[in-house]
Amino acid sequence: MTTAQVAPVQKSRTLWGDAWRRLRKNKLAVVSMTWVVLIVAVALSADLWVPSTFADPLAIDTTPGASLQAPSAEHPFGTDKLGRDVFSRVIYGARISLAVGLIAVAISLIIGLALGAISGYFGGLVDTLVMRSADVFFAFPYILFAIALVAVLGPSYQNVFIAIGILGWPAIARVFRSSILSVKQNEYVDAARAMGASHVRILFRHIMPNAIAPIIVYGTMSIGGAIITEAALSFLGMGVQPPTPSWGLMLSDARALMFAAPWLVFWPGFAILTTVLAFVLMGDGLRDALDVKMKD
Repeated sequence: MTTAQVAPVQKSRTLWGDAWRRLRKNKLAVVSMTWVVLIVAVALSADLWVPSTFADPLAIDTTPGASLQAPSAEHPFGTDKLGRDVFSRVIYGARISLAVGLIAVAISLIIGLALGAISGYFGGLVDTLVMRSADVFFAFPYILFAIALVAVLGPSYQNVFIAIGILGWPAIARVFRSSILSVKQNEYVDAARAMGASHVRILFRHIMPNAIAPIIVYGTMSIGGAIITEAALSFLGMGVQPPTPSWGLMLSDARALMFAAPWLVFWPGFAILTTVLAFVLMGDGLRDALDVKMKD
């Protein structure tokens, strides 16, 4: 029997396969992913079960004693000063926060990936213009810049994710530029260039797929930051407008009742804390999983 016949068959291993195996071993990352999936599922399915089981999030109850009810079987999270069910408002508020987080980061990714790839690949004057433009954005305090943009565009949740998306691209562009600079030095890029491949093919076929891992991590963490920014803008009255339920707006409405009705502050605050923490921990787990230096 030859050596080739005895040797066990080795399964091919890929970067993404190894990353998934490492990610599954990270208990915090798995718990965080589970919580994110749960929040998304509950928010998307709210129309199917919330109105039939709990009060409408926009329904004002003028019945005597309906306002500021403590948590009970009928109202698990209590009611606010207008008699509205806090549980249903927290559930529907998740839609706003998740939508703003995902759409704002998507806008930042589109702008940041395009400018970062062009800057890192071509260098020279193009690189200088893009990076100096990013420096201009970094020079302004983030939250004040967001408030100014929303003030110009008008307070609404659509304008919130536009403002956050526009302000988020410089960091993504810098991260992706650094990754592009590292990958484009590889020999397979030189080989593709020597074979006459176009700049577009080299960039999209050979460089960007191998430089995207840091952006996956950064983008995941950025969703938590976008949720915090939306909550801050809504808290200041520059984001989601009443009566639309929003976690930040709920906190703003509850300021004067913090001690008289603490559940009005606790539940939206808990939702913000756990959701943002879940995205951050998930991003941290992805960073470790995608690190090629880590061994199984």
